[in-house]
Amino acid sequence: MHEKTIMAETIAGIGEILAGDLDLISVERVTIGLFFTGVKLNTGVAGACATPLRSIPEAVCCPSSTMAMPFSGRLRGRPVRDLLRETEAASGIRRAVGVAAMNALADMCWERHAMRGVELRIGVDAYYAVGIQPGENVVVVGTFGPFLKSLKRARQQFTVLEMDPATLKPDGLPYFRPADQADAVLPSADVVLITGTTLVNGTLEHLLALCRPATRVVVVGPTVGLLPDALLRRGVDVLGGIRVTAPDAFLEVLAEGRSDYHFFGRSAEKVVLMRQTTHATLQAA
Repeated sequence: MHEKTIMAETIAGIGEILAGDLDLISVERVTIGLFFTGVKLNTGVAGACATPLRSIPEAVCCPSSTMAMPFSGRLRGRPVRDLLRETEAASGIRRAVGVAAMNALADMCWERHAMRGVELRIGVDAYYAVGIQPGENVVVVGTFGPFLKSLKRARQQFTVLEMDPATLKPDGLPYFRPADQADAVLPSADVVLITGTTLVNGTLEHLLALCRPATRVVVVGPTVGLLPDALLRRGVDVLGGIRVTAPDAFLEVLAEGRSDYHFFGRSAEKVVLMRQTTHATLQAA
């Protein structure tokens, strides 16, 4: 059992690596886009998180939305520690802003202190990094379009655990199982692919606890940061995230309501973090 949450452990790790420098870091810009939220710090580094619009009942009217994000218009110049506290907020939007700030700091941490036993691979898709074999029982948690397309193309049998079946295209519905059946579905999986959005909606820890030790687990999406320790300790083998390479251009893309198709190869790049033992096993296979 883990006494702290994944985010609390990650923030503690950031504090250990950045130490007193953390108090000198503040917020330069926050962008809450339709698909992703981004935070740029005064150090010039930016981080991202999926915008959890579907889980936000506050979005129905302006007064309630204002209550969901009470710091709107007053974020520039705030200490980044203030945003880190938002990772435990009740509002999904506030958590997303907190996670984006946390991921920006995690990028700084990686530059200062590369993790032992973990390999960082640039420009690699997490789907191919995990090395799915024919006949393996694959479970996808969340409607992650690129993975679903790759699985269909490979004619791989799989199951999609999803809260809202409306997010699936018609050809994806035969693979659908309600998210509340995770307790029955995940323990028998050989490979589990989990969208990073589960970190924002608070379900990730329970999902990881349901996976067998032998199961290869991937957590993927812009919500996934570059400080992997808390996830590795919970059995994750591969983390597929992004690194923002041009923060200002990246935030402009988010502000215009665009998605990942518009920033990969331009203002951000795909990155994969994986256990070196996992990499060696896949190479041997």
